[in-house]
Amino acid sequence: MNKRESRLRRARKTRAKLAELKAVRLTVFRSNCHIYAQVISGCGSKVLASASTLEAELRARVPNGGDKAAAAEVGKLIAERAKAAGIETVAFDRAGFLYHGRVKTLAEAAREGGLKF
Repeated sequence: MNKRESRLRRARKTRAKLAELKAVRLTVFRSNCHIYAQVISGCGSKVLASASTLEAELRARVPNGGDKAAAAEVGKLIAERAKAAGIETVAFDRAGFLYHGRVKTLAEAAREGGLKF
């Protein structure tokens, strides 16, 4: 089993539990160059809010999309957009990534922005 398959296995286990709970989830994906966050409905069919380092307004503020500063900006932005959509509580779905570095920074920034998880 390679690194990608291991991550996807961990993600599948988490998503199965969250689907069972019908919880609104904050999903994070990170690549080497960017980080993405989405708030997905409990049924899993609708994206309620999203933010990423690919957006023009974030690219102007953060030159490198693959560092902790960029992850913090995305976390603040996703919290702001989720609250605007009327969402206060989410389940954190780290998509099988380890909870450290950029993923942890994004989660902490989202909590500071007012999301509860």
